[in-house]
Amino acid sequence: MTHLFETERLIIRNWIPEHDAEQTFEIYSDPKVTYFLGNGSPVATIESQRQRLIDNLERSRRRNNGTGSWAMVEKATNTIVGTILLKQLPDKDGLPTQDYEVGWHLRHASWGQGYATEAGVGMLNYGFNVLKLPIIYAVVRPENHASIRVTQRLGMKLIGHTKQYYGIDLLLFESVGNGEWKDVETRGHKDTGTQRNDQ
Repeated sequence: MTHLFETERLIIRNWIPEHDAEQTFEIYSDPKVTYFLGNGSPVATIESQRQRLIDNLERSRRRNNGTGSWAMVEKATNTIVGTILLKQLPDKDGLPTQDYEVGWHLRHASWGQGYATEAGVGMLNYGFNVLKLPIIYAVVRPENHASIRVTQRLGMKLIGHTKQYYGIDLLLFESVGNGEWKDVETRGHKDTGTQRNDQ
């Protein structure tokens, strides 16, 4: 399956490492984008970015549970504007838990255009309606106000602070399926920035 789903402006598709490495390097070599990700270090080379994409695909293949990370491609320009992910949250030691998170990383030039919200709605729909997950979380660093606003637009509920994932202090948001999830209206919304999630 190449395309996971489409939204009004975006195609959410699998990574193609040889094709996508240069565009994704432009995203993840930008310190503004990587500030809230992992240790905050930008990617150093196109080749290391290509290897990250290959590793992402291999992890998704091994998990074989429908989760992973995907390219957010703008239909009008065929430009990769970011990453959308749905994956198991890691504990403080990096081991996967049974909790699932939605996350997004956007190139700086695409901040403020509503893409994170648009892709996030589609990913929650996929997680609840296709994968049948009962709860999907989002974890955001407390100072990442842009991503906090995205979780609010997605209708996610703030539970509080947690240190059980990634080994750092994070705000924990949840969205519940089983009929409680409804496709939120995103028309006219603006969002910016990057969520604290490892690629």
